[in-house]
Amino acid sequence: MGERVAAIDCGTNSTRLLVGEATGGSGAFRTLDRRMRITRMGEGVDATGRLADAAVARVLDVLREYRGVMDDHGVVGCRITATSAARDAANRDDFFDAAEAVVGVRPELLSGLEEGRLSFAGATAELDPAGGPFLVVDIGGGSTEFVVGTTEAEGTWSCDMGCVRLTEQWIEHDPALPEELVACLSVVDAHLDDVVREVPGVGGVRTLIGLAGTVSCAAAVEIGLAEYDRDRIHHFELTRDAVEDVFRTLATEDRAERLANPGMEEARADVIVGGMSILVKVMRRFGFDACLVSESDILDGLVSSQL
Repeated sequence: MGERVAAIDCGTNSTRLLVGEATGGSGAFRTLDRRMRITRMGEGVDATGRLADAAVARVLDVLREYRGVMDDHGVVGCRITATSAARDAANRDDFFDAAEAVVGVRPELLSGLEEGRLSFAGATAELDPAGGPFLVVDIGGGSTEFVVGTTEAEGTWSCDMGCVRLTEQWIEHDPALPEELVACLSVVDAHLDDVVREVPGVGGVRTLIGLAGTVSCAAAVEIGLAEYDRDRIHHFELTRDAVEDVFRTLATEDRAERLANPGMEEARADVIVGGMSILVKVMRRFGFDACLVSESDILDGLVSSQL
């Protein structure tokens, strides 16, 4: 039996776990367990500058569950990271203290650039470099990372936009009003100006790779996948027409109608339109005909880094 390690990502919208077992050298591993719970840790952080007590309690409940899973698998090492919501919160050390008491490991506060590099490593590990250069876009709850490279990250930029942040700031109605959608798309476009300026290679990219729940959910809706199936979503190719179609459909439905789409998770229905506005704008702005969906991401990078 190879060495077993784990990674936990405490994101703005979800808390996720990956347990891997080493299968030889250079960080290679096989997945033993992968879990995701929507915990909305970033709820209200934009408005208050603090992690809400209820949000912290939701995350800690999930961390207790994950500690049990790691014990069952005999894990010998773990990295736990916190990203955008924690970067923005004045009381993050209180959360880190509580999380360390539950998991036994103190969370690492990742910068957007570190987050991007780890996401790139996870997303491209199984891909042929001949498909590069790649643009990896990791659409989170509070931030979105853009990483360009072929075998390693060569340019990285993190933007303060995500599915939760855009929704809380710009979408008040259900379904969203046309002017609210225009506002979201305009905000994304302004951030993409920064990406173009800060990541010089973004114009010469061959393959777009999309990460995280918004992209997976779009794929599930497009496929009509009632039950989550990683094998069907991982490396599914979302065409630009499909992305536009899913965005148009979800943006004109109310919450109950969005939930009727196969593949829509209940806790994601509130923020999916904000997330889709990022994916749509990226594909329009950079002229991509397709987006390769990857279910390998920062967690895979974190597990590899320990082996």
